[in-house]
Amino acid sequence: MTTSPHSGAAAAPAGRRETFSSRRLFILSAIGSAVGLGNIWRFPYIAYENGGGAFLIPYLAALLTAGIPLLFLDYAIGHKFRGSAPLAYRRLHRAAEPLGWWQVLVCFVIAVYYAVIIAWATMYTGFSVTNAWGGDPAAFFTGEFLQVSDTVGIGFDYVPGVLWPLLAIWVVTVAIMVAGVNKGIARANSIFFPLLLAMFVILVLQSLFLPGAIDGLDAFFTPNWAALADPGVWAAAYGHIFFSLSVAFGIMVTYSSYLKRRTDLTGSGMVVAFANSGFEILAGIGVFAALGFMAFTAGTSVSEVAVPGIGLAFIAFPTIVSSAPFGSLIGVLFFGSLVFAGLTSLISILEVIIAAVQDKLGWSRLPATLAVSIPTAVLSLALFPTATGLYLLDVSDAFVNSFGILAGALVMVVLIAWVLRKLPSLSGHLNQVSSVKMGRTWMVLVSVLAPVVLGYILVNEVIAKTASPYEDYPLDFLAVFGWGMAGLLLVLAIVLTFIPWSAGSKLHDPEYEAHAAALEEEAGR
Repeated sequence: MTTSPHSGAAAAPAGRRETFSSRRLFILSAIGSAVGLGNIWRFPYIAYENGGGAFLIPYLAALLTAGIPLLFLDYAIGHKFRGSAPLAYRRLHRAAEPLGWWQVLVCFVIAVYYAVIIAWATMYTGFSVTNAWGGDPAAFFTGEFLQVSDTVGIGFDYVPGVLWPLLAIWVVTVAIMVAGVNKGIARANSIFFPLLLAMFVILVLQSLFLPGAIDGLDAFFTPNWAALADPGVWAAAYGHIFFSLSVAFGIMVTYSSYLKRRTDLTGSGMVVAFANSGFEILAGIGVFAALGFMAFTAGTSVSEVAVPGIGLAFIAFPTIVSSAPFGSLIGVLFFGSLVFAGLTSLISILEVIIAAVQDKLGWSRLPATLAVSIPTAVLSLALFPTATGLYLLDVSDAFVNSFGILAGALVMVVLIAWVLRKLPSLSGHLNQVSSVKMGRTWMVLVSVLAPVVLGYILVNEVIAKTASPYEDYPLDFLAVFGWGMAGLLLVLAIVLTFIPWSAGSKLHDPEYEAHAAALEEEAGR
């Protein structure tokens, strides 16, 4: 998986849809999308908090009964209908088109704030060499580095140490997207993901030899069997798998639309799913070995130093870097891994939007990419490298995940399975081109289990966020950038649906019609 894309493939002729030049490059790109920041800083803590080693049981159950089935659903829709999320859902049924635009808008919001975390990681890669955070990484992160305002809101006090690296991230990302599917996305993933994997393996090996590492691994793997009786633990497993595999928000629909007609969809999906989970377990080992060392040097327990998300990455790990043997190397490997994991995910998120614009307006790659990437970058640069950017990022992430991705996925499976009743034809398409066959079990998992689990998680999210203001932020701030943003995504999705497809759009595409006719002919043999 370390070889670069084929040397002889050029971009598709104007008006013709690009395809991945090989199944291997599709798999590498799909894994690159799935393996993001959450694999490194979210999974280890979720596993630790929800039963340790025992969590692997609900985690595996969630992977097999929800993650992989929904991944196959995305693959089937994208490959069969050969389009971006809005076009693929439109070809599935006219009433399903708003789902595609909902997913596009969710990706837009994520892209706007996701890039700034990559910029932070870029700066911290350099900080690891100099230990720029000094003796108090927490105070440095929110103070000297981010210069976080005491007032929650929207401000325009820009922080140069975040603004310039964020601009660099957007320049690199736009260059990749302009180059296209093979020369840009596939080539970037063929470079970034092997580098990410190599760096993280070295990080894990180095962490395992730190004093106290065994205590960290004991905390991570020791099973708490009583946790398996808690429905919240199972909900955490399903929720994490759902987000981890990049399902149900347009990415895998878009990527699978770039596959050739005869491609093993389910076999590829199995590779992607288990590679993603394998990386998460590797991340858990590396992170908790390092946290064990942190607890050892502080003379405390692992439970006292284990924190999730941004706190783990930008506060706990700098503390480890400052005191560990060869700490600078650990820091460069860890934060460099975050940069590469973030970039491979960011390009997949942007591709959902770019592909939708190309299909709707019939534009070629360059103008569609610039029309999407430049406004997205400008909005990102305007809002997030500021003293209030951390607050906006926190609220945007919390609400778009709960009421954009989760709610959109619930509507998707209900609409496709129960209203439009399209699962039998999608199952037939998977079986026509794939090695692992899907039948009644797959349809039951998608139509019954997935809605129940998604509904349960979504209801809990609504209860949690209405019981008290999220993070005690001001109500007007939450009303606009939390609840308001989530509702606006749905409204805009409907509005975009009513905008007519241009005369040059892909809605009536001879290439797709030939693709569909060939599949029908093969199915009839």
